[in-house]
Amino acid sequence: MEERMYSVEEVADLLGLHVRTVRGYIRAGRLDAVRIGKQYRIPAAALEALTGRPRPAQDGPGGGAGRAEASSIVQIDGVGRAAADRIATFVLAGVNTGRGDGGALRVQTVHDEERRRMKIVILGGVPATAEVLRLIEAVLDGGVLDDRGSGGGAAGAGREAGGA
Repeated sequence: MEERMYSVEEVADLLGLHVRTVRGYIRAGRLDAVRIGKQYRIPAAALEALTGRPRPAQDGPGGGAGRAEASSIVQIDGVGRAAADRIATFVLAGVNTGRGDGGALRVQTVHDEERRRMKIVILGGVPATAEVLRLIEAVLDGGVLDDRGSGGGAAGAGREAGGA
């Protein structure tokens, strides 16, 4: 059985990206591809590795029925750079331990120094997403926000969660 190979254009359409962005990912090494002549071909496994989730199921019996995914955004206010780095390290380390029971998971963190705000974006299976939310709560309750170097604490920490 041979593995499905995608063109750069197909990957761009699947991910909602510009073709140049996909080519940039290939050149930067973020997306594995095979060059055939003047064109790149991307193996399905490389696409899965980039997105952190399996490719969409083909039409057929059991094509994705009963599968649920969740997306959440956690916003934490009053966070300096040092505290944001600690939170990101704890959360990403917890996610990367990979217990493998909740499906594919993708987590990104963003810090806005000017607003002293951090956002954590979580995409994945419902059980895995819930586990990450519990992990974030535990990290925040553990005093990680005590930012000695920036004179702030967790007093103004607010959390928002949005689901899909």
